[in-house]
Amino acid sequence: MKAKHYFEEALRAALGRLDLPWPDKTIIEPPRERKFGDYSANVAMLLAGAAEKKPRDIAEAIATDLRAHDEGGRIERVDVAGPGFLNITFAPEFWRGILADVSAAGTAYGESDLGHGERVQVEYVSANPTGPLHIGHGRGAALGDSIARLLRKTGHDVSCEYYINDAGRQMRILGDSVWLRLRQMTDPSIPDLDDFYRGDYIKDIAARVKRENPTILDMPEKQAIDICFREAVGGIMAGIKQDLTDFRVRHDVWFSEKSLVDAGRIDEAFADLKSRGLTFEKDGALWFRTTELGDDKDRVLRKSTGELTYFASDIAYHHDKFRRGFDRVIDIWGADHHGYVPRMQAAVTALGRQGALTVILVQLVSLLKDGEQIAMSTRAGKFETLADVVAYVGADAARFLFLSRKSDSPLEFDLEVVRRKSMDNPVYYVQYAYARVHSMLAKGAAAGIAPAAPGAACLTALDTPDDLELCRQMERFPDVVASAAQGLAPHVISHYLTELAAGLHKYYTQHHVLSAGPEVASARLLLLSCVAATLAAGLDLLGVEAPERMDQVAEESPAA
Repeated sequence: MKAKHYFEEALRAALGRLDLPWPDKTIIEPPRERKFGDYSANVAMLLAGAAEKKPRDIAEAIATDLRAHDEGGRIERVDVAGPGFLNITFAPEFWRGILADVSAAGTAYGESDLGHGERVQVEYVSANPTGPLHIGHGRGAALGDSIARLLRKTGHDVSCEYYINDAGRQMRILGDSVWLRLRQMTDPSIPDLDDFYRGDYIKDIAARVKRENPTILDMPEKQAIDICFREAVGGIMAGIKQDLTDFRVRHDVWFSEKSLVDAGRIDEAFADLKSRGLTFEKDGALWFRTTELGDDKDRVLRKSTGELTYFASDIAYHHDKFRRGFDRVIDIWGADHHGYVPRMQAAVTALGRQGALTVILVQLVSLLKDGEQIAMSTRAGKFETLADVVAYVGADAARFLFLSRKSDSPLEFDLEVVRRKSMDNPVYYVQYAYARVHSMLAKGAAAGIAPAAPGAACLTALDTPDDLELCRQMERFPDVVASAAQGLAPHVISHYLTELAAGLHKYYTQHHVLSAGPEVASARLLLLSCVAATLAAGLDLLGVEAPERMDQVAEESPAA
């Protein structure tokens, strides 16, 4: 944050001139009320003991020094409050200076080198290819994609990955389910299996397999089931990739679980753990000594039957991730995996990468329609697909809503509320702010009025509290982006955009722009265009479009 950074640098210089040390516990933050200034610091109270002086006396000395060395006229006022808080108020010209920063950066505004090129892998969605993506997968998809955007914005080297669970019991059930439906087309009396996928999409896959393999019923059952399995996985994965593309979610790598086995990666991971003394044989099974790493009991890696556990595959997968050179790995899982997190953390620690794995849990989404809940179950075929939801409400509305709350908070998603084109719809509220600015810019161009150049003399006309408040809000954006990236929390961006949009809507209805006179109009058009650029930069981090027009919306009567 430019203002905070400037205040800190000025304070450090002042303390140096006064031969005072910089306290480690210094806090610089906005005061609770704006009337006390833009920022407040507690340095004087922290220095009082060592300096053997009253905090207010130290604060007065620092304030005097700050005033005396404000050569650029950036500070309007320095006050001492309470027991010794230093409060600083920046001059209007300081806040107007943010317009030059935003204008120069455009939609790149907010970029930083916070990550210093750290190699980060973000794995998300990774749904079993046993059926179409549902709305719950959509929340994880939006979260992972937005986290990747935030990390790239802040100087990280990011790779996005989807782990295809194409091995194991669930996949056998998938092949068996398609084979069952295919045979039932010829003989409806064939009974259902106790455990199989019942959705209509299984019937569609079975019909396609039969069309493309007309002699399949005459083949040996194992060969026929293998064909059913391959066709099902291929078709479902193609649908998943298309659904994610339509949802503006991308992955750089699609990693097959089966490839781990074929490439011998599981044996490599077992050998690594064995070399560390963390595996043992018991009752014909291979065990992992997770109790030595804080787990409540040791875990089986390979059963006595020779079958691998899911845990074994996951260990091998993460072993492979770090073998590929990632400094940090971020996994996004459903909340039902919460008990699995300590176990996976222990495995990564065992592999010598303690602290390199971050797991983010995504809480359930309750899908509603006009207030009534819609059941979701892949196995039973009772679910709204992500594709259906996106087609109904749009990718923008779905993504913004998914990213409007912390991922560990349950979310209610009412299709009708999100679809509504009104100011009560949060994504519409923000996008409308952006569109309003472009409407004003178009009207200005038609009237021969262009935004002022940054630094133009007419910018002194931006002197109302609302002018400066918009500048203050935009000045916060780089810090908001950094905070969201560090916390892996895209909802911080959506909250900020809602606040900035509220400031814009208020300004739009209370201040004349084009009718305020050429110079004032030009200055205010620059201010509004910078707000729009900041909104666009923030929306991009959420994977939400910034439309220049909101069609079929009645324009409200503006003060402009």
